[in-house]
Amino acid sequence: MSQGKRRKYDREFKVEAVKLVTGGGRAVAEVARNLGIHDNLLYKWREKYTEDIAHAFPGKGRLKPAEEEVRRMKRELADVTQERDILKKALAIFSKEQRMTVYLVILLDLLR
Repeated sequence: MSQGKRRKYDREFKVEAVKLVTGGGRAVAEVARNLGIHDNLLYKWREKYTEDIAHAFPGKGRLKPAEEEVRRMKRELADVTQERDILKKALAIFSKEQRMTVYLVILLDLLR
């Protein structure tokens, strides 16, 4: 078997292939053979299509709306966590500086 370039199929092709199996009453093996694809690929497409018809096969680099929302929220959480950590470090630095100032004032009072 040759290691050729991977073929890509658009959403319409996948949907029509699945509809041939589900609506046409034809066997997966027959439809796959006629389309020149492997049976397993058509089984996977059918599974994804039946899980969520409206958002099946969103395309390269795109996610389903729910997955996109999770991705956005994770990114936002990471940003907020980073901001919190920076503020914690700044508070620690300023607290040290404030204590040093207080110690210097006390020391100067003692020296007078």
